Amino acid sequence: MKVFITGSAGFIGSHVCEHFIARGYQVIGLDNFDNFYPRSIKENNLKFIRKSERFLFHEGDIRDRVLLNKIFDDNRFDLVIHLAAKAGVRPSIEKVEEYYDVNVNGTLNILEAMRTHNVRKLLFASSSSVYGNNTKLPFSESDPVDNPVSPYASTKKSGELLCHVYSHLYGFDITCLRFFTVYGPRQRPDLAVYKFTRLIDEGKTVDIYGDGTTSRDYTYIDDILNGIDRAADIREGFHVYNLGESESVELLSLVKMIEEALGKKAVLNYLPMQPGDVKNTYADISKARNELGYDPGYDFRKGLGKFIEWYRENKGVFTA
Repeated sequence: MKVFITGSAGFIGSHVCEHFIARGYQVIGLDNFDNFYPRSIKENNLKFIRKSERFLFHEGDIRDRVLLNKIFDDNRFDLVIHLAAKAGVRPSIEKVEEYYDVNVNGTLNILEAMRTHNVRKLLFASSSSVYGNNTKLPFSESDPVDNPVSPYASTKKSGELLCHVYSHLYGFDITCLRFFTVYGPRQRPDLAVYKFTRLIDEGKTVDIYGDGTTSRDYTYIDDILNGIDRAADIREGFHVYNLGESESVELLSLVKMIEEALGKKAVLNYLPMQPGDVKNTYADISKARNELGYDPGYDFRKGLGKFIEWYRENKGVFTA
């Protein structure tokens, strides 16, 4: 079995590569080492994967149709896992055109390469951000997602729509997975769990946007891998699933738990809410549980403990 994984040098992507290599797949990875954070971090993500005989890596961009066609010409893929994207809600407000070019046009290029080369099975990485400021909690896949509050969120919704079109027109089997705030070893350094841990550990000020009552459904990377693994065996057609922990943690509670884990106090600086940020995320995972057998095993305190353990062992290696 052979799988093509875009965004393979990133936090989630590198874990997904490791997972499918361990399952016995031949994994072909693609990443452009986007400068959103230092290349050295992504190189470290790939350090051990590169040693596997079942892994072949291409450095390149999903906007490069010539490169994509060559990769598809050279391989007969059983599955495509499309994780590559411009990340970050706040930066997307400043670079709308670039986010649409990568996240929407890049996704279109993947779908077109699949159509041209008769590859019909895709997992698409979507996001909880598509729910916007939906006041109904928890978020269900049946909820309307027509009111995104950031360009990033709108690109993910656009990607889902493109996937539906290709499933409808060409009979692709496509599953869109809405990830809820993924964290764990090798997490992106700009995201809250990692960023707050580092700042508190170093005695630096932690910026709190809003009054600290915003909340997120933090999902440990191993549970995301479990969901991806189960979705890879999906039945025919187009599907959308939430992958979350189904546990919402307030921002100040996050800070307190990190303080307890590190044995250090945080220095907090309260600032206004930022444009594009949502107030809450909270996943209804009943559909994924019932149809995929998805069963997350990490509540936030357990997952945070695993992350802190990794952080202590890798300080100075995976840093921005």
